[in-house]
Amino acid sequence: MPRVRELRSACLLVAAAASWGIAAVVSKHALSGFDPLFLLPLQLAFSVLFLLVAVRVRGERVAWSPQMSRLALLGVLNPGVSYALSLAGLAMISASLSVLLWAAEPLLILLIARLLLGDRISAPLAAVIAISSAGVILIVHQDSTRGAGLGVSLTLAGVASCAVYTVLCRKWLLNDATLPVVLIQQLSALTFALALAGAGALAGVARRPTGISATVGAAAIGSGVLYYALAFWLYLSGLRRVPAAVAGAFITLVPVFGVATGYLMLGERLATSQWIGGSIVLAALTTLALRPRPKASTVVQAGPTQTPATDR
Repeated sequence: MPRVRELRSACLLVAAAASWGIAAVVSKHALSGFDPLFLLPLQLAFSVLFLLVAVRVRGERVAWSPQMSRLALLGVLNPGVSYALSLAGLAMISASLSVLLWAAEPLLILLIARLLLGDRISAPLAAVIAISSAGVILIVHQDSTRGAGLGVSLTLAGVASCAVYTVLCRKWLLNDATLPVVLIQQLSALTFALALAGAGALAGVARRPTGISATVGAAAIGSGVLYYALAFWLYLSGLRRVPAAVAGAFITLVPVFGVATGYLMLGERLATSQWIGGSIVLAALTTLALRPRPKASTVVQAGPTQTPATDR
């Protein structure tokens, strides 16, 4: 049974990475018609609507508790602050460079988990992340010179915010069902995004939407559901059963799906080095998912002993 749970977590985390990678390209298209400050609340609004329907269909309830309050505040951090910064950065740099920068998140998670949770990093896990990062560099290195310095800085700030979120969420996500947690967090993020958009409009720093085509509108709606509702639901479901550092390792798959989607949607041709890099990342992550369970003395711990909740 533990082995089945590990494989299920791996599948959920891979699906979350795919959702983020695909949605990054779709969001880039949506930014052609929307300012980042206006796109974020629009995406979150449709994400929340999707989650409300999902909660109703599944018959789940949102039980408020001190723990849920902490988890709700994390929603302001991610997807609130994190994706506000990320979308602002994405408007200035290519989608490929953006997903490359997000590949730094697993390394940040390892460091933050070590500082906040006392996680011990095993040598095999460190090697997998290092190899995966090398593969990511091969995938997108040809686009690495296209980004503006401000866009890179904003994206990295968003990545750091997301890394803190992952570590704290793994610490606090114990007994609450995943779907209500995602809903509450995104309601908090939507409140933050609306306030930010209002402030931007009053200050005159956000351009009003102009010339919104049907495809741009569909991209904004679809990316919202995919980027936030599905991706976060899948990611938190997988995060319940593995340490934060292991979950973070799967984020290195995001650029693989992002580059592939860019090829399919935009007709971008992949170089041989990019195909090699994608193969390296897939091989490394497959090794991580299927590796034998390590002994207690070498496993990456998730802090104090915790009993994962059963995802309903």
